[in-house]
Order: sequence, then structure tokens, then C-alpha cells
Amino acid sequence: MAVAKSKQTSRFRGFCLTAKGTPKWWDVIVTPILDKEGQVSQLLATSRDITDRVQIEHDRELILQHKQAALAESERINHIKDEFLTVLSHELRSPLNPILGWTQLLQTRRLDETKTIAALEIIERNVKTQCRLIDDLLDMARVLRGKLSLNAAPVNLLGLIKSAIDTVQTAAIAKSIQINPVLWDIGQVSGDNVRLQQIVWNLLTNAVKFTPSGGRIDIRLEQIDNQAQITIIDTGKGISLDFLPHIFESFRQEDASVTRKHGGLGLGMAIVYQLVKAHGGTVTADSPGEGKGATFTVRLPLLNVNSKENQSSPSPEQNLDLTGIRVLIIDDDPDSRELVLMVIAQAGAEAITVASATEFLNVLESFQPDVVVSDIGMQEVDGYTLLRQVRSLSPEQGGQVPAIALTAYAAEIDRQQAIAAGFQKHIVKPIEPDKLVVAIVSLLNRQELNN
Repeated sequence: MAVAKSKQTSRFRGFCLTAKGTPKWWDVIVTPILDKEGQVSQLLATSRDITDRVQIEHDRELILQHKQAALAESERINHIKDEFLTVLSHELRSPLNPILGWTQLLQTRRLDETKTIAALEIIERNVKTQCRLIDDLLDMARVLRGKLSLNAAPVNLLGLIKSAIDTVQTAAIAKSIQINPVLWDIGQVSGDNVRLQQIVWNLLTNAVKFTPSGGRIDIRLEQIDNQAQITIIDTGKGISLDFLPHIFESFRQEDASVTRKHGGLGLGMAIVYQLVKAHGGTVTADSPGEGKGATFTVRLPLLNVNSKENQSSPSPEQNLDLTGIRVLIIDDDPDSRELVLMVIAQAGAEAITVASATEFLNVLESFQPDVVVSDIGMQEVDGYTLLRQVRSLSPEQGGQVPAIALTAYAAEIDRQQAIAAGFQKHIVKPIEPDKLVVAIVSLLNRQELNN
């Protein structure tokens, strides 16, 4: 009708079925035919099947949309990465400032005893902060590469949670935060004791970090059906409803601005999520909103075990006296050698340090050490190769001497390599002095029992 009235040729696309019922797209041209008086007497319509062309156009539009979406997602990820790298640089540099500054002030020897003690405490605290940042980065790298490994064994969550509470208690007391545990001895779960403690510690540390002075943190351990449920509730700053769905994403922080009140890399919750998932469990976060606190709930499958057979009991007080013990130390880094020598000597041991495998083998038979402390990453001959050479010697030549790998290679595969090479213990740098002495005492006690 419109064509008849306008007397103009019209063109349009239409979608309709053929006589056989097949759906088709058509390019239709309608041309009016005029009589002698100039009136429309007929309409001529021609149709051309353009279904294939329409499909190609549709596919091209979808591809374009997908590319635009991928570009937008790539830009979002790059923005998150840039933001993360900015935060990373800040967080890694921040502890270095007090470490370097107070170290230089200590070297002036102008600080009184009180200031010296305070300076050493500040240096120690910031070194530990630096170590936690590096550990988080390494853990996230293992997760992203799918290399996160677990040493599974029956674990009692009750003692594990108590230990995690003890670890954060000092920080909580400093902020007058009350931690209220309600813990039931519900049995065991199968998992990696260290990683499970890391889950609870990360969540508790997060709660202390974001809870203001005078706040409260409740932690509960209970059995829900056939699962262990750990619930941590705080009265802290809460989580915005916009950010809540992203709380467990890697490299995401609710506030990454330069004016933010709380430090960190934004990896803690992502690591918790991956560790819980690796244990066959679930973790959820809930918050009514900003300023209203948060609740984190972890669920792990319980073992169907009633016996206490595999539960660890508190170890008796360790004797840290190494008097009469001979220790041979090898490390190609002079600062590390001097530190280990000082730690062991202060515990009463007789110690010799060497810097190379050649020196080590020359000293081994004549010194006859009770224990060896060896670095792994050394020039010319690494610690693995050296220990294999030692184990090929006769007992009289020192071939059965107990050995500890003290190394900065911290991955599970590094521990496995060290044990395979003949080390009895694998200890990761940096280590607190007492822990090194405890490791030596423990190893010698075990050796005595085996003999």
C-alpha cells in the first residue's frame, strides 16, 4: 500500500518460510507499474534469497562483539595487574625502609640500650613482613601454574586453630581486640597441616587487620553433617556489596589507592580459596556491608576416624644446648656462613665453616662432625651433588653424617630433592636462630633413637 501511494520503488528485507517450510531471509524489491493516467495499476515484486549473506553478517557481528568483550576484559585485567604491581612495589619497599634505616643507625653505635632493643624489634618485625609477602607471591605463583602440592595426613583442627590463635594474639592485644574461641573437638580432616594452619592464620590475620581497636573476633569450630565448619566473625570494616563477589579473586583489593589504610598484596583471600579448594572444601564470605563486619566460613570434609592415633601431641620443651656437638657448615655466602656459625656457637657447639665442596670434603673426615648444615645453591658444586658424594663415602669417612639443608629454595619439589639427595631435614631461609638449633637437636635425637 505504501508503495502504491508513493509510486516509488521500495526495497526491504524480510524473513519468511518457503513453500516447503524452510525459514529464509529475502531481499525484496517492490516496483509500481503505472497506467496511462499515471496511476499504479500493478506492483512488481522480486525476491532474492540472502540467507547465507545474513548469516555471515550475523556471525561477523558476533565475532566483533566477542573481540570487543575480550578487549575490554584484557584491559580490565591489565588495569588490575598494573594496580597490583604498583601495590607490590610499595609493599616490598615499605619494610626495607625501616630495615635499612635502623641498621644504619645501629652502625653509628649512638643508640642507648632501650633504643637499640626497639630498633632490633622493628627490624625483625619488618623482615617477617617481607617474608610473608614473598611467601604469598610464591604460593600464588604455584597456584597459577597448578603446582600447589599437599602433604596429606590426618589433622586435628582443634590444636591447629589454637596454634593459629596464639600466633595472632599479640597483634590482637595491641589493638585491644578480643578473640573469643568456641572450639569443639570434632575429629580429624585429611590435609596438609601447614597449609590448613595457613588458611586459619590468613583468615584470623585478615580479621585482626580490618577490625578497629576495641573490636571483637569470634571463631567457632563445629561439626555440620559430615563436615568440619570453621566460622570467623569480626566486627571490622566489613565488605562492600559491590566487592563481595570478588573477595577471593587474585590480585584484587577493595581499596588499592594511595590513601588506603591497610597494606598487603591482596593475595591472602585468593590463597585461602585455592587452599580450601585443594582440600576438597568450600569457603564463603558474607557481610551486611561496609562498617558492619564480615563472616568467613570454611567447610572441610571430616575423616571417618574415631581414634586419636594420628593426632599430634604437644612436644616437650626442647633442650637447646649443643655443648659437645661438632657441626660442619657449608655456604658460599660469607654473611650466611657467619650467621649460622654465630647461632650454633652460642648454643655451645663446636663449629667449622667452609665455602666450597672441596674444602668440605677435605675437612669432613678429619673433623668428624655430628651434623652437617649445608646450603643448596652454591657455585661449582651444589648441595644436592655434594650430599650424594658424601653418601658414597664409608661411615668412617663421614658418609652417614646427619645433614640439614638450609636453603632459600622453598618449594615442595626442593624439599623432595633434598631428601632424595640424602638430607634428613630441609629448612627454608630465613630461619629464626632457635629454630635452627631445635632442628639440630631434633635430628640428633632421632639419630640416637635409630641407633
